[in-house]
Amino acid sequence: MGKYAGTHIVWDWNGTLFHDNEAVIGATNAAFAEVGLAPITMERYRELYTVPVPRFYERLMGRLPTQAEWEVMDVLFHRYYARHSSLCSLTDGVADLLGQWADAGHSQSILSMYEHDELVPLVRGFGIEPHFVRVEGRIGPSGGSKAEHMVRHLQSLTGVDPHRTVVIGDASDDALAARHVGAHAVLYTGGSHSRASLEEAGVPVVDSLAEAVELAGRIAP
Repeated sequence: MGKYAGTHIVWDWNGTLFHDNEAVIGATNAAFAEVGLAPITMERYRELYTVPVPRFYERLMGRLPTQAEWEVMDVLFHRYYARHSSLCSLTDGVADLLGQWADAGHSQSILSMYEHDELVPLVRGFGIEPHFVRVEGRIGPSGGSKAEHMVRHLQSLTGVDPHRTVVIGDASDDALAARHVGAHAVLYTGGSHSRASLEEAGVPVVDSLAEAVELAGRIAP
């Protein structure tokens, strides 16, 4: 067993293990064009993006979208995202990081707000599924927070102590979900949020997943 034996990592998928920034901004602007919203840059997206997602649209529109508007934008986004994301790949170095963590005797899992039936074959297709004790995506409507999903996720894992668990993700919502279950969090700047917005969450913020893994072993040994 390695020196971090007992530490469990819960990985986020989109924007963390899966580098899909180009797909996200491409799908966002394609969806915006259909509903009459102006396109935005990736920099602007990272400044404004928040979870739950309807609040992201509130920042853009100056008001919360109606339920009907939200449903239309959500369908459009996912339709375009499916097209764009087929060209995306894992974040650089991810396969090695996951293998090293597993080889050292530690456990890890994925909890994503990406639809479960789409997430599992994607993870499997990259050949990394054996590194995880559980791969779990969202079941049910989109647009919510990860916190309640995190409760169920950890309860489903045998022998995993929340206090020795570190959530690694690219969004403030990952930190909120970790706090909700008494776990730690490390946030990664390579995804959907700007460093400034991530630092508001009050948890460590890093610029690489290698840093995130190293830190995870130190804060939850």
